[in-house]
Amino acid sequence: MRSIKVDFGDRSYPIHIGSGLLQNIGERCVEAGFPVRSSLLVVSDTEVAPRYLPALEAALQQKGYTVYSHVIPAGEASKSLTVYEEVMTTAIQAGLDRHSAVLALGGGVVGDLAGFVAASYMRGIGFMQIPTTILAHDSSVGGKVAVNHPLAKNMIGAFYQPSMVLYDLNTLLTLPPRQVSSGLAEVVKHGLILDKEFAYWCREHAAELLGLNLEVLGYALERGCSIKADVIRNDEREQGVRAILNLGHTIGHAIEAVGGYGVLLHGEAISIGMAGSALLAAKLGRDKSIYEETVSMLSALSLPVRLPAHYDEDELMEAMMHDKKFKEGKMTFIVPDAIGSVSIVNDVQASLVREVIAQLKKEGSPW
Repeated sequence: MRSIKVDFGDRSYPIHIGSGLLQNIGERCVEAGFPVRSSLLVVSDTEVAPRYLPALEAALQQKGYTVYSHVIPAGEASKSLTVYEEVMTTAIQAGLDRHSAVLALGGGVVGDLAGFVAASYMRGIGFMQIPTTILAHDSSVGGKVAVNHPLAKNMIGAFYQPSMVLYDLNTLLTLPPRQVSSGLAEVVKHGLILDKEFAYWCREHAAELLGLNLEVLGYALERGCSIKADVIRNDEREQGVRAILNLGHTIGHAIEAVGGYGVLLHGEAISIGMAGSALLAAKLGRDKSIYEETVSMLSALSLPVRLPAHYDEDELMEAMMHDKKFKEGKMTFIVPDAIGSVSIVNDVQASLVREVIAQLKKEGSPW
């Protein structure tokens, strides 16, 4: 088992990564500080619950916990206020108390939604992330929890750290190839922002990552989580440096909002966004090789780097205006200076962004 500490003083928590960890979920809940006398609510979705929920409930009950569950429809559409209210109703009807906890068993949608429930139920109760996708290695660490609004992604939420992240690698073995690639977008992102060697390592080991070699994947997840933990330790609420974790997200979130959440997977949209950020970097005077290398790395992981032609440029620009990273009439972008190094640029002209969007829709070299 690989373990990482996310250091927030008295709110610090571990990330445990390894195979077969769900077998000891009861002991992990005790380790996380969840008292046996208080009930637990497991939130999962229709894809994950049939595979793992019965065994999880049985293991928790064997330890003495009273367990309730709420299963949401799989997909980004469930990250809504309507579904949030439904889960909150289950929590209230189950009689969860101030010492209870919410366990998020699933991918990023489940984690974000369940985390927002935990953050707001009785103004905050215990919370454990149990990610079952590669993509969720990013969303399960750092305490960002939220639901979407039809006009903007993640606009309604909170910063709320979990008590533990428990990452059982065996749950990744059933992921379809497209989900694997989508998750690897956030893995390589961590290399692109802060670790040049890791970014190139991801390209070199692309076949093993795509093939779900658990030893290789375990290292990649440990490194990705470690990079994120280092960033958020110094900026929990994204007042400064934590914003670098948003590489590719300004364009990516707009793509998701315009296309409909779930049409392109999150990692696919962020991949296109990272290609766009690298293209923007060239327009701002950075070396063109940054774009070429970024595209090469993303393509090696079977990720898209072009925007589908039917996406409307005006709608994408409008969606970006609703993004949290739009301030005082200017757009904020995370712009790569080199592979493994980025800057926060607060005054990007909309005309340049529109040029990038147009070029992302074209095939071939942008030069």
